[in-house]
Amino acid sequence: MKRPLFVVWLTILGLLVATAAPPMGRAAGWFGSDKKKSKNKDDDENGDVDEYDARAKVPLVGDCTQVVGGYWIQLEGAGLVVDLSDTGEDPPPSEARHVVLEDMKRRGIPNPNKILKMPNVTVVLVTGYVPALIRKGEQFDVEVSLPPGSKVKSLNGGRLMPCYLREHLFVPGVGDKQSHEFAMAEGPVLVSGTHKNLADQAGVLRRGRIVAGGTWKWEDRNLDMFLRNDFRSERNAVRVANAIGRRFFDYDKHGQRIPLAEAKTDSKIVLKIMPKYRDNYPRYLDVIRKIAFRETDVARAVRIRALRWDLLEPETSAQAALKLEAIGEQAIPTLKIGLKNKDPQVRFHSAEALAYLGDAAGLGALFEAARDQYAFRIFALAAMACLDDPEVHVKLRDLMDVDSAETRYGAFRALTTLDKNDPFVRGEKLNNQFRLHTLKTEGPPMVHITNCKKAEVVLFGADQEIKTPIFARAGNNIIVSGDPGADHLKVSRFEVGREDQRKIVSTRLRDVIRALTDLGATFPDVNQFLTESDHQQNLAGRLEIDALPRAGRSYEPPDQGIATKSGRKQKNPVGNADNGPNMFAVGMDKKAKTKGDDDTGKDDSSQADAASKASSGGDGDLASSGTSSSQSKSSTAGSSSQSGDSSQAVKQASQSDSSGSKTSSVKPAVQEIDDDDATPAPARQSRWNFWRLFNFGGDPAGNKEP
Repeated sequence: MKRPLFVVWLTILGLLVATAAPPMGRAAGWFGSDKKKSKNKDDDENGDVDEYDARAKVPLVGDCTQVVGGYWIQLEGAGLVVDLSDTGEDPPPSEARHVVLEDMKRRGIPNPNKILKMPNVTVVLVTGYVPALIRKGEQFDVEVSLPPGSKVKSLNGGRLMPCYLREHLFVPGVGDKQSHEFAMAEGPVLVSGTHKNLADQAGVLRRGRIVAGGTWKWEDRNLDMFLRNDFRSERNAVRVANAIGRRFFDYDKHGQRIPLAEAKTDSKIVLKIMPKYRDNYPRYLDVIRKIAFRETDVARAVRIRALRWDLLEPETSAQAALKLEAIGEQAIPTLKIGLKNKDPQVRFHSAEALAYLGDAAGLGALFEAARDQYAFRIFALAAMACLDDPEVHVKLRDLMDVDSAETRYGAFRALTTLDKNDPFVRGEKLNNQFRLHTLKTEGPPMVHITNCKKAEVVLFGADQEIKTPIFARAGNNIIVSGDPGADHLKVSRFEVGREDQRKIVSTRLRDVIRALTDLGATFPDVNQFLTESDHQQNLAGRLEIDALPRAGRSYEPPDQGIATKSGRKQKNPVGNADNGPNMFAVGMDKKAKTKGDDDTGKDDSSQADAASKASSGGDGDLASSGTSSSQSKSSTAGSSSQSGDSSQAVKQASQSDSSGSKTSSVKPAVQEIDDDDATPAPARQSRWNFWRLFNFGGDPAGNKEP
């Protein structure tokens, strides 16, 4: 009996040893791995990701990082406006007058005090808002206003002489601290509503704007990404940069692959923009936040399968499409499944993600969304503008024949963004100030004036003619006149001390505009002529000013016979008014308060709070790195102080806020959404501000046309 008992015990011992033995090729002890796990799962020594092998939910880049640099920068300066029609003045003593005098002396202009006493000149304050990602040499709009105490009645017809723009920081007990010159501004001043009674517009005529009048002279503004404090380490910074670089990369002149993210410190990563997202960088940032921080091939396949079901649900399709777009080409088959869905939201979000992945399979859905869906229009046009496909040109031209003004001009803007040298939209440069585009469209005739970012006049309908009789002004010195039933018009220029000039042209609108510029008319002068002609009903079609599609509208799903508890139809917000494609961005008055500010009792200077929230793991944007308004003090020593970590940025932001920075009201150009599946907050409606004088704005609502 002893021998069988011995065999049994020997068998049991052998089974125990076999169970405890590690698999072949695994460096571990007999009873499991002898490697100690780090407390931070994302910071172990060799980067094992076994725990994520088959999980549908993995850590994302947005869970541990914060994007910096999406802020507008407010620049200020003082300049001299000339060519006024005897509406100028000898400005009273002020800081603005002193700045202009010193600048004139530095340029070597003789008798500067005598020049300031001339009746056709005056001193003005110049303010510019520099957008994110601006490159050296690019232009932006500037605002011109009269200083307090000025008695000048009108800036109409004036021209701003070259002046410098700087950041300003007011330090209690010290005074105004200035940075070096970031930009220069010059050009003709555009005022609003010149066809109306001048007595009713005394305040309007005392301020104006120069379209694309500012030129950025400093280094390119980039976006930075900071790791939150609980993830901060050199290893994690490299991992995040590598994760982004695997998804977004470019090639140098030698054909070598260059990742678009580079880890600089243990907390800072520099981001470069992929050219495809250049005109919609808010989406670029959204996609980066959805990139998996650590993920195996098995986990990616499992996650794609799970995201497929989220994509087919209208409530979750937007976030699912972003996550699939972040995965890359491997997600294209899944996104194509969404194109077959009956719901318009699912089809649109699938087509949008496919467009940014370079696949034109969803072009038809984007075309339908831009034509029929008021809420999706801006995003559909931006997605079409990134597709390098011949069919896109045809679709965009077709959209220029519809009735909607914003659809027609939005399609034009998308086509010029896609290919500015396309013969259909190339146009011609007039007077070296603005472009005239004459389009051979089949829709109703329309004239569009762009007074934001670009100075241009677009004629939808090449053979539009001026209706007679007409008597309209183009600035202070040019008059366009025509008798009833005449087949020609007379363009005349009268100016004191100069010989009168006259030109006889046909009644075609494009010929009249060319004749105006031949006689020296500026872009504001052409604006005035078109506005007065429209007021007198001399134009063949309607006149539109900055009819751009807007973000932040609500989509109302079609009625499917399902009653809700409240009895009202459900409306789904699409995007965010402050986070739309930058190719359709309009001028923003950063000093204007918003409804949210009144509710909370705070102003826009809360960017320091956002920065401190970011460093502690929150989701508010940090102050702009490099040339942020909240870093004016450091900018004086060198604008691109892009080194430094998140805690340093927080410290500078809080110091700037407490010291009373004049530019602390500048708001971020990009807002974050914390929850991946959360619906963006409704767009905040800004009050009356300077830009509304030029027909900007408009409350987004519903599926109806504006």
